[in-house]
Amino acid sequence: MTITENVSAEPVRAGEAARIAGLAKSFGPNSVLDGIDLDIAAGEIVALVGRSGSGKSTLLRVIGGLDTADRGSVTVDAQPTFVFQEARLIPWLPVVRNVALGRPRPRSRRRDEEFARSLLDQVGLRERADAWPLTLSGGEAQRVALARALVARPKLLLLDEPFGALDALTRLSMHDLLLGLHAEHGFGVLLVTHDVTEAVTLADRVLVLDGGRIAEQVRIELPRPRSHSAPEAAGYISRLLALLGVRP
Repeated sequence: MTITENVSAEPVRAGEAARIAGLAKSFGPNSVLDGIDLDIAAGEIVALVGRSGSGKSTLLRVIGGLDTADRGSVTVDAQPTFVFQEARLIPWLPVVRNVALGRPRPRSRRRDEEFARSLLDQVGLRERADAWPLTLSGGEAQRVALARALVARPKLLLLDEPFGALDALTRLSMHDLLLGLHAEHGFGVLLVTHDVTEAVTLADRVLVLDGGRIAEQVRIELPRPRSHSAPEAAGYISRLLALLGVRP
């Protein structure tokens, strides 16, 4: 079996953030990804939904270079950056240093920290730049994690249930923050979520993974900002729940 390089050095096509072709991954006898083909346009927000064990996080890890595929290829415009469900901040470094660690090519400490502070300002945490991570709320910690991901100026942001552990009001605030940063910076997004309402609120497309394959694709033809309680959004939510085998 020939295994294609996990992250190709070839450039993506114009207007693409990533191109995935024939991606397959197994753990022992269990096939987790079975021939995934996916293109993500530059600036596009794509959400992945599916039952537990459907391969969502595995797909993200392979695209981000944290895991290798058995076969297939991943071509990205530039190295993606991650935000996980846990903020994963280093507790013995202040917030600004945690953010500066995301720089792929560190310069001087002063310049890196100046840039980190500018991003903390964008996520509403400039006044917390010198705080210790253990003093942050859950929402603040995720804002720091988002700033750390953006310090690398990514073309593709990989989000693995980043808002799943937050309370409802903080989650809505993080949705607004993500969309604002997306509008300003123009990065593509691949979001793993168990929440179809979140998927409909944020995404341009929602992909349903089942059996290691993309079983369905639903394009969300709604202008932003979106309200999940609007009749049009409720229709998308009901359709996705039905595709997942859940009675609305």
